[in-house]
Amino acid sequence: MFQPLTKPDLGAASADAQIYCRPTCFVDRPHELDDDCLRIADTMVWFAAWHISLRDGPTVESTIVPVSEWAGWIAAMPDRLAQSALAQRDGVLRPRGNLQLGERTIRLGEPQLMGILNVTPDSFSDGGKHVDVAAAVEAGFAMGAAGAAILDVGGESSRPGAPLVWEGDEIKRIEGVVSALARGGVAVSIDTRKAAVMEAALAAGARIVNDISALRYDDRAMEVVVHAGCPVVLMHAPSAKSDPHEGGDYRHVLFDVYDMLAERVAACVAAGVDRSRIIVDPGLGFGKGVGDNLALINGLALFHTLGCPILFGASRKRMIGALDNEAPADQRLGGTVALHYQAATQGAQLLRVHDIAENRQAIRVWRGLRDAALTG
Repeated sequence: MFQPLTKPDLGAASADAQIYCRPTCFVDRPHELDDDCLRIADTMVWFAAWHISLRDGPTVESTIVPVSEWAGWIAAMPDRLAQSALAQRDGVLRPRGNLQLGERTIRLGEPQLMGILNVTPDSFSDGGKHVDVAAAVEAGFAMGAAGAAILDVGGESSRPGAPLVWEGDEIKRIEGVVSALARGGVAVSIDTRKAAVMEAALAAGARIVNDISALRYDDRAMEVVVHAGCPVVLMHAPSAKSDPHEGGDYRHVLFDVYDMLAERVAACVAAGVDRSRIIVDPGLGFGKGVGDNLALINGLALFHTLGCPILFGASRKRMIGALDNEAPADQRLGGTVALHYQAATQGAQLLRVHDIAENRQAIRVWRGLRDAALTG
């Protein structure tokens, strides 16, 4: 249950209590607030308050604290909670810089698009469209021309109930496509949870590993990423087994997902992955119901406290159909754009999408609004 949080509650917190400090109260014209607002990393998003939550057993107590009153609340916290809160604040404010992918520089000061290129026969939305290498490569170049900064190539469907694909078959599906796109100057991400597929894709020219299991499915995956020195996307899924949708029994979904990603970021850093090369993804739709997904979207800014860029992917997700009279996957563009626009307003740096041109237009309009507010 949720209750109001007061300063005395902080002092009475148990040794197992956890603190979460999420940016909130986003502002259009930060120059009018002087020092009473802060910037999320090097994005175009400023905020005027923190949504502070204390999780102690089954109870969550929350309050909104203006930026100007932050120091007083830190002083009221036990040292352990204060150190956690300060680390989260630092994570929000730390500049992310650029994502360097070979000769390509991806600037994360505004949302960038990651195009979805599934070379599978059974993906939930576009399965079978790009199983031919030539067709997949042509589609990939078209996505790049339309505004995709990165192309995410996947050879295994992760839809609910999808069969497991042998790594040899997965490599056959993706290798030629990755190679051709990389030779053509495209920044390629490989969407896989298998170490052997990661190695083959990286050898073919991929620059990022995007793992829906957050490097938990394959025991060698962490080693591959560390050895390659490449950026890695850590996505939340409730299970690291064959079916990533298994489980999903959350007490407080936003905090449960956050805790898992925080643990995986720490594991990667401990293994030798530079934090600047880690990207986090809350995993919309993976073992999550509509209510869970909405809670993650509304609380998305919390993930900035991890100090990593956020990848957000809501493209054609089933939740859109659930909110719109069961619209089929090919009729969910409006909902996709709406959700990605919401993510942009919370500072998400990367948006994973099927429909490049439409989402690119939405982000350009968003950028125009931000520019006008900041300079007007």
